[in-house]
Amino acid sequence: MKVAIITDTHYGARKNSKLFHDYFKKFYDNVFFPTIDNEGIKTIIHMGDAFDSRKGIDFSALSWAKNNIFDPIKERGIVLHLIVGNHDSYYKNTNEVNAVDLLLREYDNVTVYSEPIEVKLDKLNVLFIPWINQENEENTLKMIQKSSSKCVMGHLELQGFRVNKQLVMEHGLESKVFDKFKLVFSGHYHTRSDNGTVFYLGNPYEMFWNDVNDERGFHIFDTETLEKTAINNPYRLFYNIYYEDTNYQTFNTEEYENKIVRVIVRKKTDIKKFEKFIDKLYTSNIAEFKIIENFAVQELEDFEAFESEDTLSILNRYIEEAEINLDKSIVQKMIQEIYQEACELV
Repeated sequence: MKVAIITDTHYGARKNSKLFHDYFKKFYDNVFFPTIDNEGIKTIIHMGDAFDSRKGIDFSALSWAKNNIFDPIKERGIVLHLIVGNHDSYYKNTNEVNAVDLLLREYDNVTVYSEPIEVKLDKLNVLFIPWINQENEENTLKMIQKSSSKCVMGHLELQGFRVNKQLVMEHGLESKVFDKFKLVFSGHYHTRSDNGTVFYLGNPYEMFWNDVNDERGFHIFDTETLEKTAINNPYRLFYNIYYEDTNYQTFNTEEYENKIVRVIVRKKTDIKKFEKFIDKLYTSNIAEFKIIENFAVQELEDFEAFESEDTLSILNRYIEEAEINLDKSIVQKMIQEIYQEACELV
């Protein structure tokens, strides 16, 4: 049996941004549902963080998610297994109160998993593991030890895997906890990363600057052969434009309509031509626009930020190179959490 696996969809992202929801919808309308239909898939596993904010849901965002995601799934007669992620849970120390259970009770085709449990997908037993917290950690570790399943699917925070292209997580459970299993699939980290047994499958679409040019999409999983196939999302939202005295007259801006763009200036010898280049971009219906010319960080004279780096990567490397008498990994983790929360407020 073939099933679809998707994770970290974050409905309601960026304060229910229409720009982001329109971008998400393009993926679902043109990639996700057509693939589901062509493959005849009748089971979907969502590995957590269906909604973006664990504190509440905008009514408009909920309506969008129902109209564009959950209703079409139900209309197709598809069973949806939905594992609770950290963004779905209201409290940080328990999964008991969570958005997916409260908001999706009207859907009899949706089963929500807030505690670890073994579920049979056709002939394959799979251990579902929702977000591990203070309340369920002991029970989860016991379930892992006694499970006879070949496969795990969950929302895990494991050491040694990429949070994004630049940052590797140094906290969380050690992956050796799952050595007994043949395959482990997880959500939580948005970029794809694996060690041969544990696979972070990545989220479906770009959401932050550190997602630029990083493959996104979902996966088809065969429960008989245990083979997974990545279905990539061809649509982008974030673009870097490198300006090197670029000829504004021949520069095509059509690709950047309704996109988030930043111009990184490498060479600028004629101010008027540069201004005409920028004016052309401004009149191309770009959704958000930044110009980056100076990468200097004043507090650390020897520190140089590279034009290919995003904000979080610059901050992490700045901390790493700074002479501070603190556990730098803890500081980096705090900065990452603050940065993600700040992005959600934009």
